[in-house]
Amino acid sequence: MSLASMGSPASLDAPAPIGFAEKIWRINWGLVLVLTAIAGVGVLALYSAAGGRFEPWAARHAVRYGSALALMLVVALVHPKVWLTLAWPIYIVSVLMLVAVDVIGKIGMGAQRWLVIGPLQIQPSEIAKVAVILMIARYYHGLRREQAGQFLYTLPPLAMILVVVGLVMVQPDLGTAMMVLMGGAALLFVAGVRIWMFLAAGVSAVACLPIAWSLMHEYQKKRVLTFLDPDRDPLGAGYHITQSKIAIGSGGMFGKGFLKGTQSSLNFLPEKQTDFIFTTFVEEWGMAGALVLLGLFALVVVWGFSIALRSQHHFGRLLALGVTAMLFFYMFINTAMVMGMLPVVGVPLPLVSNGGTALVSVMFACGLLIGVNVYRDAQLPRTR
Repeated sequence: MSLASMGSPASLDAPAPIGFAEKIWRINWGLVLVLTAIAGVGVLALYSAAGGRFEPWAARHAVRYGSALALMLVVALVHPKVWLTLAWPIYIVSVLMLVAVDVIGKIGMGAQRWLVIGPLQIQPSEIAKVAVILMIARYYHGLRREQAGQFLYTLPPLAMILVVVGLVMVQPDLGTAMMVLMGGAALLFVAGVRIWMFLAAGVSAVACLPIAWSLMHEYQKKRVLTFLDPDRDPLGAGYHITQSKIAIGSGGMFGKGFLKGTQSSLNFLPEKQTDFIFTTFVEEWGMAGALVLLGLFALVVVWGFSIALRSQHHFGRLLALGVTAMLFFYMFINTAMVMGMLPVVGVPLPLVSNGGTALVSVMFACGLLIGVNVYRDAQLPRTR
């Protein structure tokens, strides 16, 4: 049964407004604690990646998390009807920022993904992930149950997703494009889109693979070929993943010990503070540390599903599930990538990897998730 077919509250009377103290009580403080623990792992890993120094990454990560935590709590206390109203403006602004990146964006590491606004360097694609979730949740909140599964009503949200995916691919940023596409598909599924539409989309995607391959950049093709055969160029395109596997394997069950990782400290491991931060952590803490960290992420996902199921309004259910799916895909793609199970596509590990825009956007999304729990009994009007 899809979420679109779930019933509304038995009573048609509007629930009594809740006071500020009740809102604070309804904040899922257990989830806040788990998010803080994950960010704490990030501080430890970044401290180690810098050779036992808080600069340049660990101290900045801690300060960013503190600021983002305050933002998350503020967002959680905002009534969902505000986000229902702001969904369109946020989506439009994020699309305009993506267009601006292609025109005046800063180029770094072979890609044009950042906007420089004064002292700030912003990656709009991270903001666009959350904007797509908000927009799709708003769209399906405004549909009747029988409309959600009809083909014509699937075209507008599909266009919203593909516009962002196309703009992100131009940068080029295959990892973020995959995140937006997979997260959007997950939301369409739980909103009630029919299975045959996903099957048709899958067949069409397979048929378009030759065209997609011809449009890919040379380094992206190398990443795919390296994924299929990591030993074909161990000192070139396959260097990253080869060193990552060596580091993870050398960690064993309990790791080499804090600050004793050799692959990262001797700079064999590239991007050790961003995409490969999980490798840096596992080399020192081993499989036991990896399981603890993955267990913390699993708690976040479980809490996300629980919050979604408790929401009495469809907008909240879809919003909570969209944020939960985004966090899961972040974690899954990053960890699978550094272990060689997926091509290297440049997806950070949320709350652990160094990066300001990604951290803030994830905490903003978590604020939306917690806000669904705070206002789980709210009744929202249908909005088209």
